[in-house]
Amino acid sequence: MAEKIFEALTNDIALLISGPFNKNIYDLEKAFGVSVICRGTEFKISGETEGITKTINALNAMVQLHSEGTSLDDQSIHYCINMAQTGDQDKLRNINTDLVILTAKGKPIRSKTLGQAEYLKAISKNSITFGIGPAGTGKTYLAVAMAVKAFKSGQVSRIILTRPAVEAGEKLGFLPGDLQNKVDPYLRPLYDGLFDMIGPETFQKLMEKGVIEVAPLAYMRGRTLDDSFIILDEAQNTTKEQMKMFLTRMGNGSKIVVTGDVTQIDLPADKKSGLKDAISILKGIEDIAIIRLSEKDVVRHKLVQDIVLAYEKANKDKPVQRTDKKREVKSKNGK
Repeated sequence: MAEKIFEALTNDIALLISGPFNKNIYDLEKAFGVSVICRGTEFKISGETEGITKTINALNAMVQLHSEGTSLDDQSIHYCINMAQTGDQDKLRNINTDLVILTAKGKPIRSKTLGQAEYLKAISKNSITFGIGPAGTGKTYLAVAMAVKAFKSGQVSRIILTRPAVEAGEKLGFLPGDLQNKVDPYLRPLYDGLFDMIGPETFQKLMEKGVIEVAPLAYMRGRTLDDSFIILDEAQNTTKEQMKMFLTRMGNGSKIVVTGDVTQIDLPADKKSGLKDAISILKGIEDIAIIRLSEKDVVRHKLVQDIVLAYEKANKDKPVQRTDKKREVKSKNGK
């Protein structure tokens, strides 16, 4: 058994690291098989040398994130632990914690993971960015934040948010109201993001002026969108034709962000996802970035990360179904 002391800079930082009722300490002990005792600003770590080293790496990562302005919430703590487990804690210095924007309530929006930092950087540098990843990785929320930032800084004159109205088990015809009422539930996550960034009153005023537009993808056909920040959300549910139509709406001075999760496609089985098709065709073109986020970038409740991993494992464990082409041809010919 070995023992080492980790010194936090202040009592406040030590309290943040420990978490409510020492929850974070218990998580460290469980993750690395060590014993951790906090006294003031000192953390006494006992256990095997490897476990102690990883625990100190995780603690250093927490202190670094805190010093750069990232709140040490549940997600950030677990991210630091995961990075220490994989030996990637030194990469945390590559996280760009520069402020993206303040929400209507004054909450700062920053990248919380390496994947998110890469995503934000790509949006800033490229005219078209594809953000692909599982639920909870902040694809849409960060894209909306960047759209509001571009609008407030005068880079664009309007924000356009769109989604394909593809049913995930429900039928549009059975929903009450006119067409706009029917598609509004599909656009709700986009509304929520804007409400958070600029507040519902400002949102309503900008909607009435036509500065902000939230509409189903079908409304984009035949238009040329100049000086706009355009976000296509849930793009895995576009067809190849829809994706081509959308991307060719781009006008001068505009920026496009396309987000989607290729593991949650609601299209009919005979339709290929326009998102999958686009990232294959457009790969390598200058000024187009394709960013892939993973379960490590999930910033919702920790269980969301566990759920994503569980589904990935289940899909990998499924036996591959093969079609006997010779037998299929014979049966068609009746021989």
